[in-house]
Amino acid sequence: MIPTRWPVRVRLTVLYAVSFLTAGVVLVSVTYLLVSQSLNRTTPQLALRLPDVVAPGDDAFTREIREAIEAYRNDTLNSLLTWSLVALAGALVLAAGLGWLLAGSALRPLQQVTETARRVADRSLHERIVLTGPDDEVKELADTIDAMLERLDHSFDAQRRFVANASHELRTPLAVNRTVLEVAAGDPKASEDLRRLAPTLLATNERSERLVEGLLTLARSEQRLDESAPVDMREIAAAAVEQEAAGVAEYGTGVDCDLHPAPVEGSPVLLERMAVNLVQNAVRHGGRGAVLRVETGRWQDRAVLQVANSGPVLRPYEVEGLFEPFRRGEGRASGSDGVGLGLSIVRSVVRAHGGTVAAQPQEAGGLVVRVELPSRP
Repeated sequence: MIPTRWPVRVRLTVLYAVSFLTAGVVLVSVTYLLVSQSLNRTTPQLALRLPDVVAPGDDAFTREIREAIEAYRNDTLNSLLTWSLVALAGALVLAAGLGWLLAGSALRPLQQVTETARRVADRSLHERIVLTGPDDEVKELADTIDAMLERLDHSFDAQRRFVANASHELRTPLAVNRTVLEVAAGDPKASEDLRRLAPTLLATNERSERLVEGLLTLARSEQRLDESAPVDMREIAAAAVEQEAAGVAEYGTGVDCDLHPAPVEGSPVLLERMAVNLVQNAVRHGGRGAVLRVETGRWQDRAVLQVANSGPVLRPYEVEGLFEPFRRGEGRASGSDGVGLGLSIVRSVVRAHGGTVAAQPQEAGGLVVRVELPSRP
């Protein structure tokens, strides 16, 4: 029984080799039996002819000839069996090599389907397999996956368009509400209750505006990149730290930057938004007096942006939930004016650029977020 944990190509090769070995053993056995039967018929005939060629009374010489004939028969069968097994072993090695090549050739379309599906899962749903060749089981599988990707693509596009349109439509009434509140609060004739409630209402309205802007950014980051330009993540990270200078000063955060060239190809706007969200997330959720470290550089063929901060201790199982919309770790919602979309936007932007993002909690508290993007030569 072939172990099911073995790769398919190995299992097919072993199956080819075992089938060839079985056929070879049967062929050698049949050949051995046929030759043995043929010699069994020939030996008695030679023994019967001995009186014609041997003088009467020479029994010793006759016995020696009979023994020589029997030895010849045994040697012939042994040589036949030995060389047949040697030839079978050599042919088995050749059959295993041919089986490996044939299995690879048979599985090549499946490898194409797997590679395309992996690229689609890592980047976007716009790519298709479009497998060519005969209408066999593999092509039927590829066409089925293409149809599924087509439906998923339409579904996600409709969802993104809805989020973008709804967010866009909400911007105008929120802007009008802010203007009305500011004018009413600045009116000398405004009542004391209005003056007291106006800051709270303005803060709520501002948070709603940030939520809408976050949803718009999230919807844009999950779409196909229509514009791409050379970008250096070192400049992006420096600009993000500069933009958050006010927050750094407010929280008393210590900043340590180690920025090296990290060229990539992508959308400057989205990449800057990603870096700003990482720095902003680290400053706000690190707490007062936290330490922020921002690093950029190249690692193998990847451009790396890493943002680490000290702060509250996070459990490992909480980290993945931080990338979900409106999800936060324990203790991160208190005193935070965020809307819970920061790391969700980061992940969407990274995926749109064909990269990966991972977060790791630090033992002493805080979080390390590492972004890796395909590096531009």
